[in-house]
Amino acid sequence: MISEKRSAGILLHPTSLPSPDGIGDLGPEAYRWISFLAESGCNLWQVLPLGPTGYGDSPYQCFSAFAGNPYLISPTLLYEDGLLTRADLADRPEFPGHTVVYGDIIPWKLTILNRAFRCFNQSPPAELVTEFEEYCQLHAHWLEDFALFMAIKEVHGGASWGEWEMPLRMRQPKALTSFRLEKEDHIRRQKFYQFLFFRQWQALRQHAVQNGIRIIGDAPIFAAFDSSDAWANPELFHLDAQRMPAFVAGVPPDYFSPTGQLWGNPLYRWEVHAKSRFEWWVERMQAALEMVDLIRLDHFRGFAGYWEVPAGMPTAEVGRWVKGPAHAILQAFQQGLHGLPIIAEDLGEITPDVIELRDHYNLPGMKIFQFAFSSDADDPFLPHNYPVNCVAYTGTHDNDTALGWYQNAPENERDFCRRYLARSGENISWDMIRAVWSSVAIFAVAPLQDFLELGSEARMNVPARASGNWSWRFEAIALTPPLTERILEINTLYGRSAKPKPPKP
Repeated sequence: MISEKRSAGILLHPTSLPSPDGIGDLGPEAYRWISFLAESGCNLWQVLPLGPTGYGDSPYQCFSAFAGNPYLISPTLLYEDGLLTRADLADRPEFPGHTVVYGDIIPWKLTILNRAFRCFNQSPPAELVTEFEEYCQLHAHWLEDFALFMAIKEVHGGASWGEWEMPLRMRQPKALTSFRLEKEDHIRRQKFYQFLFFRQWQALRQHAVQNGIRIIGDAPIFAAFDSSDAWANPELFHLDAQRMPAFVAGVPPDYFSPTGQLWGNPLYRWEVHAKSRFEWWVERMQAALEMVDLIRLDHFRGFAGYWEVPAGMPTAEVGRWVKGPAHAILQAFQQGLHGLPIIAEDLGEITPDVIELRDHYNLPGMKIFQFAFSSDADDPFLPHNYPVNCVAYTGTHDNDTALGWYQNAPENERDFCRRYLARSGENISWDMIRAVWSSVAIFAVAPLQDFLELGSEARMNVPARASGNWSWRFEAIALTPPLTERILEINTLYGRSAKPKPPKP
């Protein structure tokens, strides 16, 4: 079990935080967010993967399973570190406060980061030089390949490594040596971005620790093809002679999509991983636990069995189930991580072998309240059927908001929901939160959108939709004292509060 103490928290990716730079970052508003969680009696903050985003701006398609997202670096903190001047920030464009327009923010953030790098090269604060060198040495096992990968990618206009000329694609030593000599500054700059991200994130995490907030991270089971992981470790993936995917990942048709979800990630050669006792995976999980306290292991069912789709298929409808590494990889985690601080994302087509694997290691699964109303009282997603060892959600980043779900659900499900809650549906978001919070589930989590009672316009992601996701943001005025008090009240009522609420006079 992940905890013996009933706890509660909020799901919010850092990109959704307020910021003057068009995307949430790790600056002042992130610290204010931690304070808000603490004041409202929450002790959990759940985030999505924190890696550098690639295709479709998705945090589940990252250029590395180890690196951080440089777009989350706070210019305000860079200014405080002496790496930027007021003049560097004077040409900041006007950005909307309620959404991330990636096409606009990416050029701006890269401009700012380049200015910080130029300052660091020309007149670096002495203490930062030492920190940077120590960081590069400590993380060299993944940072060297990642920085080289990103530098080559930059020189190729962002093209996927599958489109690079063959010597670089195949990592021929002579080609790599020549590139390193010619583009040393490009490589150093990529390392510098990672240094800035990890420096800011670790400071924020320490602030969370001081406020009694544990962070739940997210580890996608599959790595992206266009990643330093696949490029630098081709033997770990099902790639053909040209280093292109032979099979790709996805899931068959389910309640998210009638044609399944074609993720396109290359599949692992599990027999190769097993020979090294899953060294790459264990290092990946160890790196994640340097950044977060608990890991939501996305698509956990893939460790028991995964859906293999031949490369080139237009949808995920054609494929087959293949057995995963199951107990072998969980045992490697248990040994390498000195325990299993893992939440099993056990949604989708769950078979007995998935349940057996989850329960054998006493891992908490996930219960989604929105899924509860298409059957009857025996539905496992209804709170009266929850086990203690689970994480209960109103919905996740892949769901509509609670209000959006209710407004768009079939009337028979809406009716079942109203009767189950014994409510009219007028305050459906908070009614659903209350039902989840009152359950026996050890952890209760809801997206911030549900606490703010927002509709479908605030949805974070629509599975199987290639673009238009991951852009929702809230504005600073949303975190009001009445909202803080309301969340503290529900945390206190259901024994989930980390903060004792003073009695009313």
